[in-house]
Amino acid sequence: MNGPEIHVTFPPDLHLFLTAGRTPAGRRVVTDGAATLGHVIESLGVPLTEVGRLLVDGREVPVSHIPRAEERVEVRAVERPQQVPGAPLRFLLDVHLGTLARRLRLLGVDAAYTNEDPGDAALAALSARERRVLLSRDRGLLRRREIWAGAYVYSDRPEDQLDDVLRRFAPALAPWTRCTACNGDLTDADKDSVQERLEGGTQRTYDVFAQCTSCGRVYWRGAHHARLEAIVNKALRETAR
Repeated sequence: MNGPEIHVTFPPDLHLFLTAGRTPAGRRVVTDGAATLGHVIESLGVPLTEVGRLLVDGREVPVSHIPRAEERVEVRAVERPQQVPGAPLRFLLDVHLGTLARRLRLLGVDAAYTNEDPGDAALAALSARERRVLLSRDRGLLRRREIWAGAYVYSDRPEDQLDDVLRRFAPALAPWTRCTACNGDLTDADKDSVQERLEGGTQRTYDVFAQCTSCGRVYWRGAHHARLEAIVNKALRETAR
C-alpha cells in the first residue's frame, strides 16, 4: 500500500493476533487510502470478532471508517460480558471444540456442534441462518463476512475454554436440562418407559432417569456423575461472582 500513514495501538489482549514481525507497541501503518479501518485491522492479523470500540483521535468510529493521514487509532478489545443482540443466546462450535460443546450443553447452554466438518462456508451460513455465535480457534473462519457473530476461543484446554466463554458471554445456565450428545432438551422419564434402553445393572441400581426429547438418549446419575457435577458446580460458582 502507498497511501496515508496512521498510528495504531492495540491492547495486550490482542497482541497474540498481530502478524509476525509486528511489534506489540503502537505502530505506524501505511494504508491505501480506500480500505476501511476494519480491513486495516484484519490485515494486521486481528479478527474483528475480538475488536470492541475503535477510537480515532479520541472519538469513536465504526469499522467502516476510512483512515486519513496521521490519524491515531486506538483499538480496544471486546467488553465483557459481551452483549449479543437478540435472544436467546445460542452458540455454534467448529469441529475442533467437541469437548467444549458437551460442557456447554451440560450447563444447559444451546450449543450446536457436529463431529463431521461441514466446511467454513457451511458453518458461516449456519451461524447467519440460526443467529448463533460461532466459536472457533480458526482466525480465518472468524473473518468470513457472512457469520452473524463470532468469538475466538483463546485456550486449547477445555477447562479454560469453558471459563472464557462463560466470562465473555455470561449465558444463562440451566444444568442437566440439555442432551450432551445432540443438544436436545431433557425431560424426566419413568423407569418403565426407558427400561428397554437400559442394561440389567443399570435397571437394578438406578430409579431416576431423564430422556432426550430429540434423540431418545437416556441419562441417570452413573459413575461419571461426580466428575460432571464438579464441572457444573464450578461454573455456577464462577457465574455467581
